[in-house]
Amino acid sequence: MEINALLATPVALPCMPRTVALLMNALAPAEPNLRRVNQLFCIDPGLSARLLEQANSATFQAPGQIVGVPEALALLGTAQLRALVAAAPLGAASRTVPGVNLPQFWRYSLNTAKMARSLAGFVHHNQIAAYTAGLLHGLGEVVLHLVDTDKAQSVDTLVPPFDPRRAKIEQRIFGYCYAQVSAAMAQRWQLPEVVVDALRYLSAPFDNDVYEPLAGVLHLAAWRARAREIGWGEKELAVSFPGEVGLALGLDIDMVLQQDPIDWTARPDAGDYV
Repeated sequence: MEINALLATPVALPCMPRTVALLMNALAPAEPNLRRVNQLFCIDPGLSARLLEQANSATFQAPGQIVGVPEALALLGTAQLRALVAAAPLGAASRTVPGVNLPQFWRYSLNTAKMARSLAGFVHHNQIAAYTAGLLHGLGEVVLHLVDTDKAQSVDTLVPPFDPRRAKIEQRIFGYCYAQVSAAMAQRWQLPEVVVDALRYLSAPFDNDVYEPLAGVLHLAAWRARAREIGWGEKELAVSFPGEVGLALGLDIDMVLQQDPIDWTARPDAGDYV
């Protein structure tokens, strides 16, 4: 299946049930606490994607300009936010996305976003764009499992979800990898080009004609978050560290590990994401 055909298939990106419930409660007052609303949107990839797609639509005359949740919330009114959240599909059951452990996926996505923001700040790049790219980068994996389930499960039999070889195996089987699917979706949602490029070149930051540092930041953030999910120790971290990518950003492994968030999302159940 070509990537355009994949994206032409309607899919509902699942959102965290507890976060949806908390958002509906937070948005109930006439004047919601926007800090709390921002916090809740920022932990859920599906909700953030829906919000950023709407904010970058022609309706608000700012396509390709809204890079993060705080900017998006400044555009949408409370009634629009309530409608967006109320329509969010819930990922309540393990069978919601065949082959994907949703609580683990949500945890990994949030940890990647936190790590990307931390690294971006350290190397003086856009932290909001880095956080957005980190939070959304795995959505392509969800789409692959929802739309082309048989091929996705073939990949699953060859490599586990967070194996560093995953993107290459998907490239061989699908003709593209999850990160390229995420980038194509972000482009359709009219997200800023810096986010689209970071997603597109996540797996191979040097493949772009013009090197985008944010792709390198995202590459390192995903490496670190995957390593945490797998449970790698010092030896595995040292052997697997993407040295070339780090060098381009002026980072060695110690500098990257020093940027670990102090608030890693550690609990596996969706209720502990807030």
